[in-house]
Amino acid sequence: MKNLTRAFSVYCSLLLVLMVSNSLYSQEWQTPLIDGYGEIKYFDKAAEQPDPNQEYKLLFDVTSDQQKQGVNKRLWIVARTLNMMHVAQVPLSNVTIVVAVHGAATFNLLTEEAHQKRFGKSNPNLDLIAKLKSKGVKLFVCSQATAARNISADDIHPAVVPALSALSVLSNYQSKGYSLMPK
Repeated sequence: MKNLTRAFSVYCSLLLVLMVSNSLYSQEWQTPLIDGYGEIKYFDKAAEQPDPNQEYKLLFDVTSDQQKQGVNKRLWIVARTLNMMHVAQVPLSNVTIVVAVHGAATFNLLTEEAHQKRFGKSNPNLDLIAKLKSKGVKLFVCSQATAARNISADDIHPAVVPALSALSVLSNYQSKGYSLMPK
């Protein structure tokens, strides 16, 4: 009986370890701030975390039209950044994000009508653009890129601000202390 009790105790201990280990590593992907975009898994025991007391001034250079989960990959990463800051309890007032869009990504900023006319299908980025804008993200489009692609100002989503160039956005905001986020 003593061996049976000991075996049961060992079994229960192993089962408890497995359950705790599984819960640590089986967290669900979540999109807590930008619903539906920029999925994250939060690990509160990770050594390096965003600092809720720090001001974050982040600059994203978006040139590619590469997609992730059906939307522009770099815009998806902007959403992921906001989601990570949110779960780390960084107040939204401490996060300022500027996005400079040019190159092939310029087409991702078209209105629904312009996208339908040019490509014969809906623009999958419009919901994400609206959600980023609602959280204070500043979206700029390069006027050099729109001119080179024969895109009129009326064809660009109204949440997006035309800039003389992406180069001016990138240089202006870096000189204001914004960190250029890696690609």
